Amino acid sequence: GLCLLVLRLFIGVHVFLVSCALPDSVLRRFIVRVMCSVLGLFVRQSDPRLRDVNVRVYIANHVTQFDHNVINLLTSCNTPALNGAPGFICWSRGFMELGVAGSRAELVDSLKVYSSHGSNPPLLLFPEEAATNGRAGLLRFSSWPFSILDVVQPVALQVQRPLITVSVADSSWIAELLWTFFVPFTVYQVRWMPSVPRRAEELSEDFALRVQELLAMELGVVSTRLTAADRTEHMKRLRHTSPLPFTPGTQPLAARPRVPSSLAGVAPEEVRITAMAQRVKEVLPHVPLEVIRIDLAQTSCVDTTIENLLEGRVTFFPESEEPGTDLPALSTSQAAAASGVQGSVAVPSSKTATKQFAKSPVERHLSLQERKRALYDYARR
Repeated sequence: GLCLLVLRLFIGVHVFLVSCALPDSVLRRFIVRVMCSVLGLFVRQSDPRLRDVNVRVYIANHVTQFDHNVINLLTSCNTPALNGAPGFICWSRGFMELGVAGSRAELVDSLKVYSSHGSNPPLLLFPEEAATNGRAGLLRFSSWPFSILDVVQPVALQVQRPLITVSVADSSWIAELLWTFFVPFTVYQVRWMPSVPRRAEELSEDFALRVQELLAMELGVVSTRLTAADRTEHMKRLRHTSPLPFTPGTQPLAARPRVPSSLAGVAPEEVRITAMAQRVKEVLPHVPLEVIRIDLAQTSCVDTTIENLLEGRVTFFPESEEPGTDLPALSTSQAAAASGVQGSVAVPSSKTATKQFAKSPVERHLSLQERKRALYDYARR
């Protein structure tokens, strides 16, 4: 394995240079595909005639950090860079840089403009937004890739490798590349599926769910409602807890607890957000529940939301204040000092507010630390 790793590192540099020098064409894809076989990357495709040349958006499940490179060996396509800073590393890994650092709505608008030009290659998108080993189930598809065009083509991807597990959780793309060079071979099986059009008056969420079910049936796995945020939260908990030994017959991660009858008609994501919002509300009773829910929808983490509220990153009116007053929106540190709290515990206003602005930076820093410490002690009580 070490001999293969060292040898393939030198060969991989030549593969990279060849892929950069040659223009995008059938000849380039053939040469790079043959050279990748020397690196131990074997790509197989089934039913290539099902690939629709008129489809502008491909939807695939996410298994490894190099899925877009593998599918690019079969057909010309581009994958936008969603995570990571743009630059040489992003370009060298084969991602398309759109120069968009805003919201998903801006990203969708940019991709719509990109797809409107017929000369551009199709888009290859991964709605799971996180890589899994693809053996148990699919993560819940995000709806934004299905808002670009009304026709998509699913692509089922399976990866097999001897001895070493494919797509280990929390593994970086560099570690994945080194393991690919270390093992004798890695086989990528690509299966093209018929294109799926959007139904009349079908929402993007329903469209995404329907394509997810079709891909799950093709792969023979479960279509779960777990999101990439759930996966991130699960890995965060695993880092702080000791791993438990796996026993056959244990309940899979995709299994959800039973929902109370009062919440039977509510979406699972709303139930999860509501439960986490109640936990934050117990710690910070003066924060409006709607503000907590909005921040939880972005962070999907109770601790992160509490920290955002305590650090003043989220502005809000305390429930004891009237939002119609002429005062500006208070941050958490200001609100905790200004708002009264019901019960026997009062906010230590002398600690959380200063009457004058200190001249020395050291004094201002100490004053800030004292107010933060007082707010933390108040939140714990």
